[in-house]
Amino acid sequence: MDERLADEGTGPGPGTTLGYRGVTACHAAGITYRQLDYWARTGLVMPSVRPASGSGTQRLYSFRDIVVLKVVKRLLDAGVSLQNIRRAVDQLRSRGVEDLGNITLISDGTTVYECRSPEEVVDLLQGGQGVFGIAISGAFREIQGSLARLPAEPAGGEEVVTPSATVDELSARRARRATG
Repeated sequence: MDERLADEGTGPGPGTTLGYRGVTACHAAGITYRQLDYWARTGLVMPSVRPASGSGTQRLYSFRDIVVLKVVKRLLDAGVSLQNIRRAVDQLRSRGVEDLGNITLISDGTTVYECRSPEEVVDLLQGGQGVFGIAISGAFREIQGSLARLPAEPAGGEEVVTPSATVDELSARRARRATG
């Protein structure tokens, strides 16, 4: 791993901070300079190392700034409007989330969700309203386990051998092996 990335902007000497010029940030994030300039002027993604302070000064972006630029670009590519992206980023900032580099965002192309944990996803465009997800594979395994212990009936009247006897036999074998 590049030490500059691990140190997140700390340069080779003590107290030296690394920044990336706009052209480099554009190339790394896959955006145009026009987009970068617009997003900086409108406050969507501002350079944290050195903002523009007049004509001729170079903005310097940190590694994390470039990550945020890339996320904005990916959300745009997914079909999320710039207005909704701006609302999502503003919502995060209003909650005091300054470091957007540690956030996982999910989008369905219309709205933007913040994934706080495997169990908690928040709709950023609806004022932080909680939404939930269902892991189909987890439900599949739960139902499989439950049905293995329950009787089944044949649809056409023929006799069915339930897998519970097999499950019980396998469980007994495993238990015997585990105990010695």
